Amino acid sequence: MRTDLPIGIQMFNLRNEAAKDFKGTVQQVKDLGFDFIELAGLYGHSYQEIKDILDEVGIPALSAHIPYQELVQDPEGVLEGYKLIGIKYAAFPYLDETVRPGTDAFPETLKNMRHIAEVAKGLGIQMMYHNHDFEFIKMPNGPFGLDYIYSEIPADLLTAELDLCWVKVAGQDPVAYLDKYAGRIPVVHLKDFYQEGAASNMYELIGITKKEEARGFFRFRPLSYGKQYWPPILEAAKKDGAKYLIYEQDMSYTNTPIQNAKLSIDYLKG
Repeated sequence: MRTDLPIGIQMFNLRNEAAKDFKGTVQQVKDLGFDFIELAGLYGHSYQEIKDILDEVGIPALSAHIPYQELVQDPEGVLEGYKLIGIKYAAFPYLDETVRPGTDAFPETLKNMRHIAEVAKGLGIQMMYHNHDFEFIKMPNGPFGLDYIYSEIPADLLTAELDLCWVKVAGQDPVAYLDKYAGRIPVVHLKDFYQEGAASNMYELIGITKKEEARGFFRFRPLSYGKQYWPPILEAAKKDGAKYLIYEQDMSYTNTPIQNAKLSIDYLKG
């Protein structure tokens, strides 16, 4: 399935490799044909060192996932550091269980997110919100938590970085959600998966433990090797104004992360 939109990779896929050899890892990413990366940490480097490495390899960091609590503590300092690297977009990647939709702290979360987004806008960075499935909880007045976030913070401050795996896991239609946020989705996360039953181990696979006994079956997969049917999704992403696509696969199993990245980029580039 060929797409002519620029394609990046979320570096969380390659977190172990990047921690050992960031330069070598991003060189492999470039050699596979990816157009850019999305950062998920600095791997022990300074902002300037990351910029220098990316400049030397010749691949840009379009965006970065930055922990919510890190941004709350020092929005100006953190975002100025990432601006030095050259990012255009920054995403809230995850909300822990104490501050998500449905908690008493959620109104304060929205207030903090809006402030951070205002700081980012002043620096020329567009904030995004990257969803999981837990935002698809019904709020007291009816909408899902994800939709409530986007209704409470205006589009000029916060755009959607829809993760289409978690949209599907939540029982929603990825194409319908792309259409819903047409014009507000500059960056889209492409993620494939396979699931049997009501799997309870989805977050354990990315290091977030649950005490309940695992049930069902869930695995992340390279693009086109899972349950997602990509042709209409890719068509909708382009129609609805997406500018960039990012391949993400939280875990690899029999293949290495680089092998899965090759399978995915080969699929997207036809």
